[in-house]
Amino acid sequence: MTIASSSVARTAPSVRRRPPLLALNPLAKIAAPLPAMAIVLLSRDLATPAAFLALACALILAGARLTRRVALLLGVALPTVVLAVGAGFSIWTDAASVAGTPVVAEIGGWRLHAGALAVGFATSLRLAALLALALIGGATTEGPDLVRAAIRTLRLPYRIGYAALAAYRFVPRFRHELELIRAAHRVRGHHGGRGPLAAVRRGLGTIVPLLAGAIRHAERVALAMDARAFGAHPTRTERHVVLWRTRDTVFVLAFWACTALLIALIRPFG
Repeated sequence: MTIASSSVARTAPSVRRRPPLLALNPLAKIAAPLPAMAIVLLSRDLATPAAFLALACALILAGARLTRRVALLLGVALPTVVLAVGAGFSIWTDAASVAGTPVVAEIGGWRLHAGALAVGFATSLRLAALLALALIGGATTEGPDLVRAAIRTLRLPYRIGYAALAAYRFVPRFRHELELIRAAHRVRGHHGGRGPLAAVRRGLGTIVPLLAGAIRHAERVALAMDARAFGAHPTRTERHVVLWRTRDTVFVLAFWACTALLIALIRPFG
């Protein structure tokens, strides 16, 4: 008996716990960063967006399932964009508005002032902070869960929610059909040559079959919704109910408290 039970315990699959952010209500992950996003949007210093960028990245790294795409975005793409956008805005900043600041670089008659660098990198940090704060909910939320949460918590009519969700799911369907159409053209030898004009001709050749496939898919979706009596009743039962729990309230209040604390700490430097 002991040997059998131990073997069952060894062969039973381990239950993986969901990351903390994935277990939260999608609306909580949207409501929590809103005050911080408003503050970052209205800020003009370097410290405010940098602090909220660090907070958002730390929260995503600690509480989300770090996929390769998110890791590349946070570790490679985001710093590259900050440097590129900051340098670009620094170059295009009006020199007359920052003429009283020290000169950092000078090429011929052109001068780069320290104030221009501050303006450029403050702008790039604001954009990066807004993106990182939006990723708290965007990288850890699925579309169906967001619709269910809006219907359950915000009392959004399910006719609107599921109509938007059906339209959103058309995108991967179109991508798959476009790949099939291009593969069929390659099999038939319709390459069309090389160059920009050939690419335009190939793109125009996919419009009609893609439109026909979209119409067929829309008809099938409409028939499936009618068969399930979509819109016949004021409410609709859900297989997976997304509730607003105590942990969602705690997360929102804790994030707002961290936002106020960061503002109090960086206010002398702003």
